[in-house]
Amino acid sequence: MSQQQTKNCITLRGSAQIICEYLKFAMNAVLFQRGLYPPETFKTAQQYGINLFLSDDPQIKDFLKNLLTQSEEWILNKKVSKLSLIILNVANKEVLECWDFNVQYEEGDVELSKEKNDTVGSKDLKKIQQEIRDVMLQVAATISYLPFLDCRCSFDVLVHAKTDCDIPEKWAEAEPVAITNAQNIQLKSFSTSLHKMETVVSFKLVD
Repeated sequence: MSQQQTKNCITLRGSAQIICEYLKFAMNAVLFQRGLYPPETFKTAQQYGINLFLSDDPQIKDFLKNLLTQSEEWILNKKVSKLSLIILNVANKEVLECWDFNVQYEEGDVELSKEKNDTVGSKDLKKIQQEIRDVMLQVAATISYLPFLDCRCSFDVLVHAKTDCDIPEKWAEAEPVAITNAQNIQLKSFSTSLHKMETVVSFKLVD
């Protein structure tokens, strides 16, 4: 067997699935860590070699599943620049916190792509998962730096997509959000060699 044949091979679809799987776990981690829902409504799941929390609430599960199924198709076609999970004060709709998940598009393995006549990457899956694990651990650690949410909060997710995307039924166009007097924390990034994901959290400084 040649070295070329034994190379790892990640397709664009596989890479988009890795990105959306990370988004599922990262968004659930934020909902759990920020206390938006009672801890007993979450279950533990083993992923990336660590224990993570997933909501067991049917409405949240459906919301995230629909969101990420659609986002995967758009990421596959290079139509998404970022997804933003925003946390709002229920009483006055003020945005208190914004988790930006920025998507960048990479070339992958150019030589292997020519050979296969398709855009593919050759990064080792274990290395990718190790990078994602480091980001997930940082998400959990970052929570201690964020202001205490002392009001009833809800969340929404904005998908920053190209204007030629067909908006699914029940979705609505939204304006970009801005947090006044915001502080930012940049987390580690990870790459599949086809997609790079950068995570940034912005939050309102408490007066």
